[in-house]
Amino acid sequence: MTKHRRRLRFVTTFVNFSAAILLVAGTATAQDAKQNAADAEWLVNVLEIRQGSVVGEIGAGDGALSFALARAAGPSGRVYSNELNKDRLEALRKEAEKQGLTNVTTLEGREKETNFPEACCDAVFMRNVYHHFDDPPAMNASLLKSLKPGGRLAVIDFTPPPTPNSENPPGRRGEDNHHGITAATLEKELRAAGFEILSAETRNRAVMVVARKAPATQPSPTTRPTGS
Repeated sequence: MTKHRRRLRFVTTFVNFSAAILLVAGTATAQDAKQNAADAEWLVNVLEIRQGSVVGEIGAGDGALSFALARAAGPSGRVYSNELNKDRLEALRKEAEKQGLTNVTTLEGREKETNFPEACCDAVFMRNVYHHFDDPPAMNASLLKSLKPGGRLAVIDFTPPPTPNSENPPGRRGEDNHHGITAATLEKELRAAGFEILSAETRNRAVMVVARKAPATQPSPTTRPTGS
């Protein structure tokens, strides 16, 4: 495939899932929709989403990103979308059905695990959720378990307010004046769980980290005996 055709295919895909974002519930403001489109584009790129990808979202909220990535993954792909709040979970299910997204599976969220099938996902992502984890080691172990070998994790979050000693330990990261997590802490906790960090950046207060589960090791070539 030529470079021109690849670019055309990506642009077409991006237009499709950007349009999908604008259809979600009709409650998002223009600014929200613009941010959703930017985040979806970033996720598709860093997670290498393509037709047939299997993706999971932790804490999907109104489902804007789950639905956008479902369109990027196409009918042969799958998006597992979870939520702790049962009312939101039901709203997600109804909205996916309304939009004709048969490749979206809604699952009840859990505080210490993804509730995704083991080794099911090519990629997992979350936005503004990680700093709410009370037990990051347990959740990170579950995230790792949910990914296929070589699978990617993308975390979008935000830093605490720029005040002295503003970053709290797990379980208190959602408190006023301490709300958020730094990229350095996020990297440290993901590495401790066994992830490889691929990229990490902070834009203003936005934290964007991409990590990967180690690829499957390739077996050593069989050594054939020499001689006649």
